[in-house]
Amino acid sequence: MIIDTTYLLPLAKISVPVDLFDDILKGKISIGISSLSVNLISIFELQAKAAKLNIPHQHVLRAVSFIMRYLRVINFWDEEIIRISFELRKFLPDYIDCVILATSIQYNETLLTEDSRIHETKKYIKETYGAEVISYSELLEKT
Repeated sequence: MIIDTTYLLPLAKISVPVDLFDDILKGKISIGISSLSVNLISIFELQAKAAKLNIPHQHVLRAVSFIMRYLRVINFWDEEIIRISFELRKFLPDYIDCVILATSIQYNETLLTEDSRIHETKKYIKETYGAEVISYSELLEKT
């Protein structure tokens, strides 16, 4: 499963409504941490968000260390990811979101995201690319 940047934020002590890793550790969600993947661009996005919020850099370093150790990290410069992300740009205004979604499409893995724009187009994404997009609440229902 490809996870959107939102789920990485609690690792750097950035508060969001859901904490995927905490819920996995508490047994609320029955998926393994090692089954999760992120695009490298999400690590950049995490750092940028932390810098904007003045989060101490030590929190970011710990988060990145965890991500690099326990998650599969996928490069954003893969030729197919770039090609697909350029296609997605026609209807998704945020290019980073395009890269993350393109990663899900390229690797034929479900994308876990809270992004409303992506969810608005998930039927089209499924029909056109065969990729499934789910929210955190949908993940909870499945496990």
